[in-house]
Amino acid sequence: MSPTSVPSKNPEAAPKRESTGAAPRRGGGPSPLVRFLVRRVLTALLLAVGITLVTFVLTNLVPGDPVAANLGQRALGDPAIVAQWKAEHGLDKPLPQQYLLHLQGVLQGDLGTSQQSHRPVLDDLAEAVPATLELAGTAILISLVAGVAFGVIAALRRDRLSDHVLRVLSLVGISVPTFWLALTTFYVFFYRLQITPGSGRIDPGMSAPPHVTGLYTVDSALAGQWDVFASAVGHLATPALVLALYTIGLLTRFTRSAVLEVMGQDYVRAARAKGLPGRVILFRYVLRSALVPIITVAGLAFGSLLSGTVLVEAIFAWPGVGQYAFKSATTLDLPAVMGVGLVIGAVYLVINLIVDVLYGVIDPRVRLT
Repeated sequence: MSPTSVPSKNPEAAPKRESTGAAPRRGGGPSPLVRFLVRRVLTALLLAVGITLVTFVLTNLVPGDPVAANLGQRALGDPAIVAQWKAEHGLDKPLPQQYLLHLQGVLQGDLGTSQQSHRPVLDDLAEAVPATLELAGTAILISLVAGVAFGVIAALRRDRLSDHVLRVLSLVGISVPTFWLALTTFYVFFYRLQITPGSGRIDPGMSAPPHVTGLYTVDSALAGQWDVFASAVGHLATPALVLALYTIGLLTRFTRSAVLEVMGQDYVRAARAKGLPGRVILFRYVLRSALVPIITVAGLAFGSLLSGTVLVEAIFAWPGVGQYAFKSATTLDLPAVMGVGLVIGAVYLVINLIVDVLYGVIDPRVRLT
């Protein structure tokens, strides 16, 4: 009998031999995905503090005199008025102290008072953010459906006529300036042809639906006001399509590349060799693997839509964050400008966190590493 076949009298020997394989996960501890998400949340909190510092510094570096922008040249000649105005808005203190007061206010949910509307900035943003979310959310939904579908079709029909047409259209969508497209669309379809509604969120003379979410389409549907719902959808469709055109072109090209790369993998060839239906191969193998980079691009695109709606909102008179930011910047309303910067930064942080969660849902490798 060989030495290795002799049973050992040491009671610890068998457990040691059994542990030569993969080390078992310690019981009771959180999964790797949970630990990863906890780290991401803590990192997001640190980044949020950094965003407050960056927005404060950049806002105070903007050339211009907020005192002159808000009081006018005549009031500047009276030092007492200028000193009183600076004391009311905390501009008479050193910059480090101003930042600490600003950070303290943010932690308490106080973003300051707008120098133009004389209302809390948080109240102004509570009215503007839902409008922008409705517009950008509709645009990204249209972009995801159309962009992914067009990209998959272009990949499956590679080098055919439909592939070339979709690639040209996606290139046009990426190349056309959004503000020019918004102006042209508004002029042609509203002013000349009069087949689309005008500016604003609903028709003139209509009352806003009861406030629940701030989204007119959702609130009007919840209240059963279907005439307001139809008007809100009509006013939303044109700016959302204009805003989505660039993202559709981007997602079409990116989806096509991602699907073609996955279709060349060995496991996809093996699935074909097994005789699996093309529909099963596409949805179970190809799209699931290709969705990981697509989600990354979609998340960044949604953040860009939220921060890039300034011109579209101005052209269509959409009362969202973009229009509020434009008015605040032109009047050097520093608390409002910093409030907008904080909102946009927080949106990017939340989107990145959601993308990380979706990684774990779609890709099992993220849950195990």
